[in-house]
Amino acid sequence: MTSETTSTASTRVGGWLFRHRSWLPLPIAALLLLAPASTGSRWFPVVGLTLVAVGESIRLWAVRHIGVISRTRSDRLGPLVANGPFRYLRNPLYLGNILLWLGFALSARLPWLVPICVVVLASQYHAIVCWEEALLASRLGQPYLDYVARVPCWLPRWPTHAAEGRAVAVHSWGHTLFSERATLVAIMLGYVLLTLKHAWSGH
Repeated sequence: MTSETTSTASTRVGGWLFRHRSWLPLPIAALLLLAPASTGSRWFPVVGLTLVAVGESIRLWAVRHIGVISRTRSDRLGPLVANGPFRYLRNPLYLGNILLWLGFALSARLPWLVPICVVVLASQYHAIVCWEEALLASRLGQPYLDYVARVPCWLPRWPTHAAEGRAVAVHSWGHTLFSERATLVAIMLGYVLLTLKHAWSGH
């Protein structure tokens, strides 16, 4: 199998994962609620809550710049957004998601679940990003390729020059919270369920 064939297959898988990305973490959610909690460090929930707060803060910052299009399940594209967190890395929403799940794993006192979350989510998001970036490059052309060349994919880097490309208006906080309402509700529900689980198990 050639590298081009492998890349095409990975891109197809990424497109499927993108359309179903809301359901992909359900096995992790089931483990959070059903697996017995560790009797180890009581600092796990504190660290977990901190990671959840950081992850959701990154998501809110990103959604404030990208808007409701972050919720689409189709390949609908808006303008190239290169300001806000998108100046520092190309995928702040996915990074925020990973931090959220790591935070929930520690909040549930399941430290063994942390490396599993990293491997599973990183693999899924890598495939999704391959599909997204191929699509963006074909539709946005050279401006997007220039953006990819100067902004890292996952690890934030301080920009060495001003953002380039079309300026995109920042959305209001009301619009941002409305766009992010499903994630905020899921976080609150997740902590309610974890609290009930810990109360039931006596931890």
